[in-house]
Amino acid sequence: MENSLSRVYSPFSITHSNQSLSKNSHTHFIKHSVFAENSSIRAIKTPETEKPSLSPTTPLKFVKRNRHSSSQDSPQRRGPSRPSVKTHKLNSEVSPHRAVSAVRLMRIEFGGAFADLLNEKGKGSGDNEMGYVERTLGFRTRDLEDRDLRLVTDIVGGTIRWRRYLDHLIVSLCHDERTFRGMEPLLLQILRIGVYEIVKLDMPPYAVVDENVRLAKVALRPGAGNMVNGILRKLVSLKENNSLPLPKLEGDDRAQARALATLYSHPVWMVRRWIKFHGQEEAEKLMTWNNSDPSFSLRANTSKDFTRADLVSRLNMLKVPHELSPHLDDFVRLTTGMQIVIQAGLLRGGLCSVQDESAGLVVSVVDPQQGETIIDCCAAPGGKTLFMASRLSGQGMVSAIDINEGRLRILKETAKLHGVHDVITSIHADLRIFAEDNPVKSDKVLLDVPCSGLGVLSKICKILTRLLLFIHLLKRADLRWNRRLEDMEELKNLQNELLDAASMLVKPGGVLVYSTCSIDPEENEERVAVFLQRHPEFCVDPVDRYVPPAFVTNSGFYFSNPVKHSLDGSFAARLIRSL
Repeated sequence: MENSLSRVYSPFSITHSNQSLSKNSHTHFIKHSVFAENSSIRAIKTPETEKPSLSPTTPLKFVKRNRHSSSQDSPQRRGPSRPSVKTHKLNSEVSPHRAVSAVRLMRIEFGGAFADLLNEKGKGSGDNEMGYVERTLGFRTRDLEDRDLRLVTDIVGGTIRWRRYLDHLIVSLCHDERTFRGMEPLLLQILRIGVYEIVKLDMPPYAVVDENVRLAKVALRPGAGNMVNGILRKLVSLKENNSLPLPKLEGDDRAQARALATLYSHPVWMVRRWIKFHGQEEAEKLMTWNNSDPSFSLRANTSKDFTRADLVSRLNMLKVPHELSPHLDDFVRLTTGMQIVIQAGLLRGGLCSVQDESAGLVVSVVDPQQGETIIDCCAAPGGKTLFMASRLSGQGMVSAIDINEGRLRILKETAKLHGVHDVITSIHADLRIFAEDNPVKSDKVLLDVPCSGLGVLSKICKILTRLLLFIHLLKRADLRWNRRLEDMEELKNLQNELLDAASMLVKPGGVLVYSTCSIDPEENEERVAVFLQRHPEFCVDPVDRYVPPAFVTNSGFYFSNPVKHSLDGSFAARLIRSL
């Protein structure tokens, strides 16, 4: 997966659909990060329901009900209406980070908004986000301080990751599934926040109850606050008595998979698939990894004569804890302090980029050499493209092909920022059509295909500046709920088509690298095996000369395992075309 400048639409151009993957529609699988969403709104938003087709920049306004509300304002009503232009009063009593978290969660669930939008100052989504809060809740809150920002990040990401588990507890405490199904969206988000804070963050329980009750009363009505009070207080009592209503691992395989899916908050189909391929113990470890706190890697941009030593020096000055990557010379690992890095302007200045080591190791498999011509087939916005270009040291050329013109513009701007624009040529085209119409042959071809993203369920790339000049990697908490089992067959067909097209661009004796951000064998080894049956002119070139032994499979492929290597899951096969 592209973990620095990944396959992601800007906030101004996201498309939400689950269209079939025709020649011109494969970008609807937003590569490796944001996936296509269904276009219908259901009365109940359970962990595996679909999402409406709203722009992530569409403000949401939900009806504030009281006992005199008309029938058209019933809790079954869902969706946005015209935003109010009225300026509301400041409410200093409501917890601002909870108000922002509740609205952001609604935008994510109903509008497909990114789980974290940051501006260049690192202050959430700034005035835009506070405007959403004002229009949605009917009041303003004070501006978020640094501590509030950290809490919003923790609460939003955690609430999304644990949504299935949280909803199970809420349904159990309601004693009536119809009550849960009839909840207003805002009320449900407030309850999820409160339950998450109590069972996962171990915040002072009765302070959590009081704060969320106040938010529900002010944003909705007194009766909503009473419901939040009753449910959360009962939850606190059950937790203190160690008697939370959790599902038991019993029954047949399906029943146990459902229980595990609830306990670890993952879709049932995903749990069953992982148990099938990896066994239950490994599946549980994978889910634990997906629910863990985020970690990041920074790649020093040597194209600007900014070395890893320079990056380490700057991090020391900023007092950001870090450690050197044991696998890649240009990479540094962070567990905290990313917001400090953003505010210091290291990313905005093009001195470094956020890129997982697993993506860097894919570039190691390509092994760019000075003077070579390289094609990056599904490139934009181009994290691997930039890394390969930096390895050329100004001698050679990387042709970046992508079907999305907007993301290619991001690549061009970022290439200028990183000082590698002179060795990158962008080509706006569908790879399959381009390969048929263009006789160009290159030394090396990288095909980083659209995939399920099952190796990177803990990560996402986010656009940080209004100029779209750099991207910040954040926890990809909501990806698991946006992927369906039905998508897998469509993806495999697309991967086959793209592999066939990419192979046409490799010169005799040249190299084709097929990579994914998936841990699924059907997207990885199986796709390579099927390709080699169709194309006997290619053979496997073992990757043991290019990556550390720990990442080399028995078949000579590159594979990073989240549990084993503490990196994003990814795969790459290096194939050589015969002379």
